[in-house]
Amino acid sequence: MDNDRINQPAPEAAKAPPASASDVPPQELDLESAAAEDDEGRLPEVIDESDEAAPEGPLATGRAVIAQAVRLAPTSPGVYRMLNGTQDVLYVGKAKNIQKRLSSYARPTGHQTRIARMIAATVSVEIVSTATETEALLLEANLIKQLRPRFNVQLRDDKSFPYILITGDHWAPQILKHRGAQSRPGRYFGPFASVGAVNRTITALQRAFLVRSCTDSFFESRSRPCLLYQIKRCAGPCTNEVDFPGYTELVREATDFLSGRSRAVKQLLADEMEKASTDLAFESAAIYRDRLAALSAIQSQQGVNPRTVDEADVFAIHQEGGYSCVEVFFFRTGQNWGNRAYFPRADKSFAAGEVLGAFLAQFYDDKPPPKLILLSHEIEERSLLAEALTTKMGFKVEVNVPQRGEKKDLITHAFNNAREALGRKLADTATQSRLLEAMVTTLGLPRAPRRIEVYDNSHIQGTNAVGAMIVAGPDGFIKNQYRKFNIRSDNLTPGDDYGMMREVLERRFKRLLADAPEGDTGPARENDDAVPQWPDLVIIDGGMGQLNAVRETFKSLGVTNVSLISVAKGPDRDAGRETLFLPDRPALKLEPRDPVLYFLQRLRDEAHRFVIGSHRKLRKKDIREAGLQEIPGIGPSRKRALLHHFGTLKEIERASVADLGKVPGISAEGARKIFDFFHAQSK
Repeated sequence: MDNDRINQPAPEAAKAPPASASDVPPQELDLESAAAEDDEGRLPEVIDESDEAAPEGPLATGRAVIAQAVRLAPTSPGVYRMLNGTQDVLYVGKAKNIQKRLSSYARPTGHQTRIARMIAATVSVEIVSTATETEALLLEANLIKQLRPRFNVQLRDDKSFPYILITGDHWAPQILKHRGAQSRPGRYFGPFASVGAVNRTITALQRAFLVRSCTDSFFESRSRPCLLYQIKRCAGPCTNEVDFPGYTELVREATDFLSGRSRAVKQLLADEMEKASTDLAFESAAIYRDRLAALSAIQSQQGVNPRTVDEADVFAIHQEGGYSCVEVFFFRTGQNWGNRAYFPRADKSFAAGEVLGAFLAQFYDDKPPPKLILLSHEIEERSLLAEALTTKMGFKVEVNVPQRGEKKDLITHAFNNAREALGRKLADTATQSRLLEAMVTTLGLPRAPRRIEVYDNSHIQGTNAVGAMIVAGPDGFIKNQYRKFNIRSDNLTPGDDYGMMREVLERRFKRLLADAPEGDTGPARENDDAVPQWPDLVIIDGGMGQLNAVRETFKSLGVTNVSLISVAKGPDRDAGRETLFLPDRPALKLEPRDPVLYFLQRLRDEAHRFVIGSHRKLRKKDIREAGLQEIPGIGPSRKRALLHHFGTLKEIERASVADLGKVPGISAEGARKIFDFFHAQSK
């Protein structure tokens, strides 16, 4: 590939040669997916074409820059990037003929408002030539995900799909959930739409095939079978409860089932059950019966299981009220492995096929496609997308829009799910918008907040101190922007909540100020940014003391135009009796059933959940590193006895006081100390 840089001073506006209709650039739009910890989606802001157009002066200058680029551009396929004055990439596009495509931007009229604004901001153009248009499509998708240009499709899906892995690097293979690079030897099955679907499937597979799920280190340290063997979810290869050939056969059956040969596996188990029953081996027959029931449970949880579609991804899009929802179903080995909804951000004038076509290239940029992709709507570059995915994967990938039969039924099923998901999201968004407007009246805010940040901290007597920030907006919680802060200051008094809050706020807003334009000390109201970086409202869990600490921090940093609220718990921590503290205003108590109070409680509770989870992870890490000797009265011999009895630290943590007291050498008082150590309530 050739990489040419065209970056010349803008000449006087010049009229570019006319371009044919086929060379007009596709509609530019932004996408934002709903892939958070719990797979929640959030609806983006609907782009309104009535936005003020770019001034004619900058627009003419931008057209002149592009016209200069046209004269130097190749007529071959490639990818082009438009940059602004600070060298930020505004837009990435691909074309079969770069010169013709760029010439369409240089024409004096006929641009949509958003396109005109992009042209007005352009001061330079970069071009990368490619050998084929297929290569240009793949490069475009990669660059958009990497650079996140303002005027492009942006599929912000930073969570990979989970897989099931049956390992191949141990004589007794393990079944486990896997994310990320598939570098460990073994067989991978997926993708699954959610972690919950993987966990349910693994649990059922353990009951059906008795394949171990423990780690290799736990496996090697066993001297007797663990609890999973006792509840018939493992064959017990660690202590030779099953011989090597027998366990290998169980693993083969599990692999066959996940590979699509489920009917043969179920028939084999049914035959073995019948044989055992005929031989009056009723205990063995009951085991086979339970394994068959577990397999039936897997398939019943999967819903629609097509007969004529072995491997496919199904995409259906529904539009309503200016919004779009793309529902994706995954079918592998003839089984439904789950679905996920995405909510594209796009102008409401865009047709469903335009939104879906823009969605697909980025969706498969970092995900392996199946051999068949089924769509609910025709897209403009369907054959090109199929060719690009075929080139990328090394096997033939078909992209079809079915019109009849079972494949059409799958599309209809996905479309109905998309319609229902968008209906739920629209209802949630309408409720959220009303709550934000109500906050303006109830709390005296200058405007409805578009970004709310809630802060809390957690520790146990000053140890493992951690602060956390959660973010909410018009479409609910924005989980991919949550942050945690490990408290690092050495001069803090243990348990100094005010000092911890000051450190968290200083670190957060110093970074905002460093990234902000000179002189900017508060949130900007940018119409194009659905999730502003600056908060309109900061909520603190605490009373007047915490509020004053934050005010002092903001004053020292020079932060202005950010509203503050501190939410203090009611007497005996009763929900509904909270006191709200606002700067330079009397404390406020809302009625227990006030929707605004309920909304604030949800925000505070989410921050508390997130910070407690972060603190516990940090504490468990310290426990693993320091060992059980950190518990008063627990030395090496008692630690060894605990590990021999329970197997892992996780099982020790789960144990009750009575179970801990059964360990040799652990007294009733020692059991209570161990239990309290793991279950101490953090602040």
